[in-house]
Amino acid sequence: MVVGVLKEIKPGEQRVALTPAGARALTEAGHRVLIERGAGSGSGIRDEEYVKAGASLATAESIWAEADLALKVKEPLASEYGRLRAGQTLFTYLHLAPAPELTRALLRQRVIGIGYETVQRADGSLPLLTPMSEVAGRLAVQEGAFYLGKAHGGRGILLSGVPGVPPGNVVILGAGTVGLNAVKVAVGLGADVSILDISLDRLRYVDDLFRGQVVTLVSNSFNVAQVVQRADLLVGAVLVAGAKAPVLVTEAMVQTMKEGAVIVDVAVDQGACVATIHPTTLLEPTYNLYGVVHYGVANMPALVPRTSTFALTNATLPYVLELAGKGPERAVRENPALAKGVNVWGGKIVHPGVAESLGEPPVALEACLA
Repeated sequence: MVVGVLKEIKPGEQRVALTPAGARALTEAGHRVLIERGAGSGSGIRDEEYVKAGASLATAESIWAEADLALKVKEPLASEYGRLRAGQTLFTYLHLAPAPELTRALLRQRVIGIGYETVQRADGSLPLLTPMSEVAGRLAVQEGAFYLGKAHGGRGILLSGVPGVPPGNVVILGAGTVGLNAVKVAVGLGADVSILDISLDRLRYVDDLFRGQVVTLVSNSFNVAQVVQRADLLVGAVLVAGAKAPVLVTEAMVQTMKEGAVIVDVAVDQGACVATIHPTTLLEPTYNLYGVVHYGVANMPALVPRTSTFALTNATLPYVLELAGKGPERAVRENPALAKGVNVWGGKIVHPGVAESLGEPPVALEACLA
């Protein structure tokens, strides 16, 4: 199979979908690997490293035209829609629920679209979303702490505090992978940390893990409204796999926040869980609304591209090898987790969350394969 790796064109995106080690594994398995020139430069990977691993360098045009399996990190942008080909498999983060135009483009081009974020094991875990969620959760507090600086529009709060001065208050909505990693950094800094979730089991886990260093609260509108008022830093870490994130923080709640407080909503790539957040870029990451700093970068792990690229390939490569070695049809038949990752197939919407966002019924994957 011809496997193509595209250079990312999303503003500020410096990750790449494959490392030289991944290229070596694919070529050793008998596949032809095409790497767009300069694709790895943002992650500190030189073109020569890919060539030494057995890959060939190519242009974006030739990769889109030749690749049976196209690998990316982020979803295609409008300028790439026309390059997609019928029957081509696109394996990347898609986040289609809040992106109807992209969904329609994939349907129109009749591609096989498999989203990293919806590959799901039988236990409910999301193996290809997890590494980037780990990065994003840790970065959320790191970036939030930076923008709390007065020079960056924040309250002028040091999250750790100092002797005689209390620490900053960090509120985290969601106790999944993003939330748990945000807690680790916030607690490590010495902040006053609260976390909310609808699952008592997750809250028990957090309480056991941090031995009383974190306040755990059940997530409901009353509790959210209360903690939002106290927050110096509010981290949105809510996920409903494949579907739009629920809005937990209303515009009215944001208006009650402290002057110079900071919101970092990691859920922005799935529609956001804070009503006043909209997507921003790493080039212009923040805006101020109601006196509150809003950080809505939809690809936060691109801020640390080398770490993110290697963490991502560690997780995706086994699935890439399956898709390349077996072909997409056999691969999804034999691997239920990979089958869950299918968002669209040959002009049909397969994933229920994506179908719901467009107001259409999903088509069973088996019907598409037949």
